[in-house]
Amino acid sequence: MRVGITGHRGLPQPVEDQVRALLLEHAHTYSARDIVAISCLADGPDTWWAQTVLTAGGQLEVVTPATEYRDGLPEWHHSDYDDLMKRARHVHHTGLKESTPEAHQAGSEILVGLSDRLVAVWDGLPARGHGGTADVVAYAERVGVPVTVVWPTGATR
Repeated sequence: MRVGITGHRGLPQPVEDQVRALLLEHAHTYSARDIVAISCLADGPDTWWAQTVLTAGGQLEVVTPATEYRDGLPEWHHSDYDDLMKRARHVHHTGLKESTPEAHQAGSEILVGLSDRLVAVWDGLPARGHGGTADVVAYAERVGVPVTVVWPTGATR
């Protein structure tokens, strides 16, 4: 089962803790050796899902939205990003250079196309910018990829 991830970054610590627990719970609904996480490895849910699946014994595939994508991520996240890139069994590329909202949406569309299911760490609100979580969920629904929303009851970002 190939399970992609999309989700809000920069969550408050209490919400992050709840989301991590929900992702772990969700990962346990799959057979560990049969699950492949598909992730762009942004800080936050992308990375938490990849780490959760790998820890459970699954595999990882990465989609890089742009050649300069890593440079646009927070510096404190680079070591996690680099570690997960080394552990990926395959890396997919959009062919784009600049890390723009359009590149992020293109990467997300490739991610959805590689996924049997999409997990969305999503508060249900519209995207704050092009390529946001709501846009990825809408795209997945348009192309028929089932979406599981993971969001703590009463949480806000």
